[in-house]
Amino acid sequence: MDYLLAIYSEPLFWLFPVASTVIGIVAFQFWALPMTWLAWKDFPSLRSYRIQGRQIDVAFWIKASYRKMAFNYSVGFIGIVLSWPLLRYSGVHAGPLPAWYVIIGQLLFFLLLDDFLYYWMHRGMHTRWLFKHVHAVHHRVRTPCAIAGNYLHWFEYLATISLLLAGPVVVGAHVAVIWLWVVIRQLEAAHGHCGYDLPWDLSRYLPLYDGASYHDFHHGRFKGNFAGALGYIDKWFGTRSAGYADYEARRKQGATPAQAWSGNNEQAS
Repeated sequence: MDYLLAIYSEPLFWLFPVASTVIGIVAFQFWALPMTWLAWKDFPSLRSYRIQGRQIDVAFWIKASYRKMAFNYSVGFIGIVLSWPLLRYSGVHAGPLPAWYVIIGQLLFFLLLDDFLYYWMHRGMHTRWLFKHVHAVHHRVRTPCAIAGNYLHWFEYLATISLLLAGPVVVGAHVAVIWLWVVIRQLEAAHGHCGYDLPWDLSRYLPLYDGASYHDFHHGRFKGNFAGALGYIDKWFGTRSAGYADYEARRKQGATPAQAWSGNNEQAS
């Protein structure tokens, strides 16, 4: 008992699992709520930029997502607290910050590793048993809005947290770098479910990132586009969603997202 009291009194316990969890919860709200508000207001001038061209039932998903998040955040916190006796040996530290270029390199490594691992986890979630008992919860979200980015079965939520921590644990990152990574990862979760492919969205100019339409297609098609954000992984393994390449081609030809989605459906039918 004295041993447990000692390790759970360590400053790093509060800086690593506790602070990272709180920052993750706050960061997701920070990113998701403005995007969800945009969908809730349903501005007529932006309707053509809905990726699937369909009305999003925002009020329903706000209520459902917060119920799910309340449970998942509780389970996640319990899980990370119980993991502390192992996590404390990971090399994660609160010592001197590394050089700026090391921080950038680590963040890029975290992003690439997380997305690669997420691809295989997500693809595995589409096997018959796991889809029926776990991943089908998230696929109730057919036409996404940002707040539904954390609408998950508790097991999938725990698995996602584990992947998020893989990179920091491997390199023994500074806690501040982990906090920054958590904020970035929650932005990815919210943006990938925002439901809009807006013309001023600068994310499309990021290397390897296809924007919100990439994951939205996975929800609309149920299969393919298994990577979280970086489409090159699905290109490598031939698992792009049916019609996604045609959607992208139509967008480059000047079609709005709604037109590209509609034309894609007509071609698929």
